[in-house]
Amino acid sequence: MSTVNGDRFWFGGDYNPEQWPAHVWDEDVKLMGRAGVTVATVGVFSWSRLQPAPDTFDFAWLDDVMGRLAGAGIGIDLATATASPPPWLVAAHPGMAPVTADGVVLGNTSRQHYSPHSPVYREHALALVRALAERYGQHPGLVAWHVNNEYACHVPRCYGPDAEAAFRVWLRAKYSTVEALNAAWGTAFWSQRYGDFEEIMPPRTAPTASNPTQLIDFDRFTSDAFLDLFRAEAEIVRAASPGIPVTTNFMGAFRPLDYWKWAREVDFVSDDSYPDPADPQAPAAAALTRDLMRSLGNGKPWVLMEQATSAVNWRPANAPKAPGQNRAYSLQAVARGADGIMYFQWRQSAAGAEKFHSGMLPHAGPDSRVFREVCALGAELADLSRLRGTEVSARIGIVFDWDSWWALEQESTPTRLDYLSLVQDWYRAFWARDAVVDFLPADGPFDGYDLVVVPALHVADEAALTALAAVPARGGRLVVGFMTGVLDRDLRVPAEGYLGSLAGVLGVRVEEFAPVAPAPGGPAPVLRLSGALGELTAGTWAEFTHAVDAEVRASFDDGVVRSWPAVTRRGTGSGDAWYVATRLDAPSMDRLVGVLLDGVGAETPTAEPNERVEVVRRGDTVFVINHSAEEQSVTVHGHGRRTLAPHGTEVLPG
Repeated sequence: MSTVNGDRFWFGGDYNPEQWPAHVWDEDVKLMGRAGVTVATVGVFSWSRLQPAPDTFDFAWLDDVMGRLAGAGIGIDLATATASPPPWLVAAHPGMAPVTADGVVLGNTSRQHYSPHSPVYREHALALVRALAERYGQHPGLVAWHVNNEYACHVPRCYGPDAEAAFRVWLRAKYSTVEALNAAWGTAFWSQRYGDFEEIMPPRTAPTASNPTQLIDFDRFTSDAFLDLFRAEAEIVRAASPGIPVTTNFMGAFRPLDYWKWAREVDFVSDDSYPDPADPQAPAAAALTRDLMRSLGNGKPWVLMEQATSAVNWRPANAPKAPGQNRAYSLQAVARGADGIMYFQWRQSAAGAEKFHSGMLPHAGPDSRVFREVCALGAELADLSRLRGTEVSARIGIVFDWDSWWALEQESTPTRLDYLSLVQDWYRAFWARDAVVDFLPADGPFDGYDLVVVPALHVADEAALTALAAVPARGGRLVVGFMTGVLDRDLRVPAEGYLGSLAGVLGVRVEEFAPVAPAPGGPAPVLRLSGALGELTAGTWAEFTHAVDAEVRASFDDGVVRSWPAVTRRGTGSGDAWYVATRLDAPSMDRLVGVLLDGVGAETPTAEPNERVEVVRRGDTVFVINHSAEEQSVTVHGHGRRTLAPHGTEVLPG
């Protein structure tokens, strides 16, 4: 990332001056200085102002704004403005509108009202980007390019005519021949065999379950299509601004886009994050997204590009952030590797769909709780800028895989499972013990991790299974959850059965699935487990699993799987491999994770973790964050007992 104001953290937010008369801009810049703003993101939704008509560009206002910001020493993260096409473009080319799986054409009264497959949209978007790049590519205030905005947020899939044509092009590139496609898709089933690529359509709404491999290929295709749009814009701005980094804002653990592929294309990862202030589970979920962003960038610092200072506007009930909560979430991001804390947006809008979404400068003006908190945070981040560029160390890895996410949540599966919630089950148990984790792609690399957890690698090729098998072989600890190694990349069950080649490493054989099914209208059954791990409880999932060459650490005590293994361990030299054939509840997962951590000698910054208090070390600094509305205490190694006010945060020398 470029240096902004020396080595200071990014601090600021989306700035939308086109919503205000020019006389307000002077006050904006003055108050930005008071708040300690170092970077402003400009132009995200400015297309209709920048190009009011097909052959007309208006840059005078943006020249003025960028000049004011640069003159005040505020860096400019310049957006390409392509996220929201102007009305004149949609009116002239209605075919560029996105189409749902049911055939509904979406209107242009909102934003992101374009199909990512539309040649018309692409032509006009790239023309705008070229004009911006030619004019501002060498601007002295430019510190980054911000391509588009929140790709696929509102239109994750398009099924219209342009999508149909583009999907066929993508399939031809992948399979070369329709015979290869038929083999991969298993089209002998249900008389789906294709004679030509032109017969293939997007998986629109159908009488019943669609072809599973066609569905996942459409997921892959759509993620690739959005990424291709990003690449096209990025190529233009990189050519105009050598050395200026390029990013686009991710959205945490976002199902529609495979961010492992996307992260290779950005110069630094940035993220938009809006945890619900009223949700007691939100701090753990927010921490997960912070760790995921750091991991996507291979451990490099990232930027929290958007968050809210207080309430948002799009939940059924929009709770404000309590005093201290904005600071707590911001410093959580810093603790987990962020080199920038940004917001949507600088000045709260007076009109439009987000006028009740909080801003750094609220409707109440600078004499307000929110603005005072913003100013205090800006000053604190200036002091913490010594951490800029430092990394966060983790010896625990959790595998996160988009193919498995897409496949696991299809229809016609053994039971309805939420992939992200399965990952969260494992993550929360480590988070509650202040054990920092990295997320890892399916094929690693896993070197350097003492403990590797595989929540549900539903789709796995031999390369991934081989990489995982190497973990216990080199002395590490591998923990594999249910629904792993069930399908290959074409969503076929491997000939050697579930788990594939990983079965031998784990020392188990999965014979049959036995998901927990409640009686009609009845409560979800609870499974009791017992064994060396003590009394445990679980639900949702069970299996008929054979412990072929593994010790049984817990067995089912009831249900159709009574007496069958539920948790197993197989030693391999100095390493071991565990298999968990059920979904443990939170207390049972906590107990298992405690055993797993003890076995690898993992060090954590707390002697007695408090699940309401998050303790994280980054570089030579320890962050202690109370996420609850009550006073909390925790013992921190080297600092003794710390008592924190509600939503209070302490920053301690490491």
